[in-house]
Amino acid sequence: MSGVAPTTPPELLGSRRSRLLGRMRPGGVLVATASTIVVFGALAYLVVNSPGWSRVQQTFFNPERFADSFPDIAAALLVNVRMFLTAEILILILALTLAVMRSLPGPVFFPFRLMAVAYIDLFRGVPGILVIFLLGFGIPGLRLPGVTTDAFVWGLVALVLVWSAYVAEVYRAGIEAVHPSQEAAARSLGLSQGQSMRYVVLPQAVRRVIPPLLNDFIGLQKDTALVSFIGVIEVFRRTQIEAGGSFNFTPYLVCGLLFLAMTIPLARFVDWLAARDRRRQFAGTGAR
Repeated sequence: MSGVAPTTPPELLGSRRSRLLGRMRPGGVLVATASTIVVFGALAYLVVNSPGWSRVQQTFFNPERFADSFPDIAAALLVNVRMFLTAEILILILALTLAVMRSLPGPVFFPFRLMAVAYIDLFRGVPGILVIFLLGFGIPGLRLPGVTTDAFVWGLVALVLVWSAYVAEVYRAGIEAVHPSQEAAARSLGLSQGQSMRYVVLPQAVRRVIPPLLNDFIGLQKDTALVSFIGVIEVFRRTQIEAGGSFNFTPYLVCGLLFLAMTIPLARFVDWLAARDRRRQFAGTGAR
């Protein structure tokens, strides 16, 4: 007989209903809808009827400024997307290398473990904006022959260095979550240490850490705006230019909505992956 254990709470399996709504009785959805309308309606009433609403509306919610600034700000977002996608690929490779180095057993690999730990501790302990400033201004300031002074490149390098330290720890958690018997079984079949890691441990570890990896990349998407401080004309810097030229803050609303348009779908995808993994785990433990 196979199936889910009857004592397993449905909410742990990721119910077919939205986990945002939770488990509700037949009239629960109606009550939730009504209470939501009342709460947000009251908040909207208080804001709209506040003494300074007309000035705030003109400054932050100007339809004309929204329409005028949207095309240029949306075009600048492509710089962030290009930086994010490039950084993501490089981070996945570097972070996996660091996690494997930190997981190597035996005294002979101690120098590699030490280098990985030092790297991770350094770049997790230093603020990302400081790394961006040091590389974005420091490296070009050295005027090294053959070394680019492009702010985009050094902003990208800084993001890769910082986020690789965080993602390496996510990978390491996945590697340590694989039961040692898996590697022992692989070794008993004649696989070497490296082959066991490559063909047995890493495939299982990567599958386990996909949701937290995606969460880190949501943060990376937002951190691409930090490179504006070293002169890269990306979406946030373009927003500042638009707002400064019109003495109006509506372009910041455009910028925020564009970031939400990128991050919310990915966040919901992470939720879906996490719920799917929970269902698979409990289905596996309940099978007979």
